[in-house]
Amino acid sequence: MRAARLIKMVLLLQTRRMMTAAELAAELDVSERTVARDVLALSEAGIPVYADRGRTGGYRLIGGYRTRLTGLGRSEAEALFLSGVPSALRDMGLADAASAARLKVSAALLPELRDAHVSAAQRFHLDAPGWWQPPETPELLPAVAEAVWDDLVLRVRYRRRDGATVERELEPYGLVLKAGTWYLAARTAGDHRVYRVARFETATTDGTRFTRDETFDLPAFWTDRAAAFARSILRTEVRLRLTPAGTRRLRHVTDRAAADEALTTAGPPDGTGRVTVTLAVESEDVAHTQLMSLGPEAEVLSPPALRERLATAAERMAALYR
Repeated sequence: MRAARLIKMVLLLQTRRMMTAAELAAELDVSERTVARDVLALSEAGIPVYADRGRTGGYRLIGGYRTRLTGLGRSEAEALFLSGVPSALRDMGLADAASAARLKVSAALLPELRDAHVSAAQRFHLDAPGWWQPPETPELLPAVAEAVWDDLVLRVRYRRRDGATVERELEPYGLVLKAGTWYLAARTAGDHRVYRVARFETATTDGTRFTRDETFDLPAFWTDRAAAFARSILRTEVRLRLTPAGTRRLRHVTDRAAADEALTTAGPPDGTGRVTVTLAVESEDVAHTQLMSLGPEAEVLSPPALRERLATAAERMAALYR
C-alpha cells in the first residue's frame, strides 16, 4: 500500500513539477504529516525530492529526474480501454483517432498485457441511450466537438423549447451525453449554460479561440444543473395516503428525489399502517399517469381534480373487467 503511494507521489511530482503538502495530501488521501514522512523515505531511497520553504513553497523533483515506473498493470490497462464510450466517440467523429490511440497503447504494453483491450471489451459494455427511445445523433455534433477540443468560439443558431430561434456566440466548454441525448455546456455573456446539441440549426467558427477558465469543473457543473433542472420541473404538489406496499413502490414510479423527500417528511403511520405524504410532481397529468400504476396502494387526497380523475379511471377499469 505504501509502496504504491510512494510511486504515485513521484509520478505526481514528475507531472506537475511542484506541489504543496496540502495538494499531495489531498491527491493521496493522507495527512500532511504522512506526506512529510513519505518525502523523507523517498529521499533516503535516492529520489531527489526537494522541499522549497515559505508560503509559495512545496515539493519538487530536482535535476530533471524522471522515473521509469510507468508500466501499467493488467487492471490498469483494462481500465484504460474502458475509459471511452465507442458510440460517443463515433458520434463525435473521433472513432479513427480512438482506434489509433488504442493501437499505440497496446503496442506499448508488455507482451502479456496486449490482450487487455479484448478482455475488457468482452466483460464490460456501456450502452448510453435509455430504453424505448432511439439514440440521438445530431448532425452538427462533430463540428461542436471540434470546437470544444480546440477552444474555438462557436456562432450558432439555436431553436429554443418554445420554437423560437435565436443566434448566440458561445464559448464551448464541454459535451455531456445523458441518456442518449447530447448537451453542450457553454459560456455566453459571462454565464455558463446548457444547450441541447440537436437544437443547433447552424454551428460555425472562424478560428477565433477563447481563454478557458481552468477552474471550470464540467462534472460538478453538470451535476448541479441536472439537479436544478429536476427540481425546477416539479411545480405541483399532491397529497397521498400510501399503504406499506405503496410506500415501497413510490420511488419506482415517480422522481426518486421527490419520493425520498416526501417519505422522509411523512408523519407516522395510522392505525392501518398507511402514511400521508406530500409529493412534488411535474403536473397533474404526469401525476395521474404515475399514480395509476400504484393502483389501490395510493389514495390521492388532494388536489380534488386529480382525485376525481383517478376515481373515474378506477370506475372505468372496474366496468371493463367486471
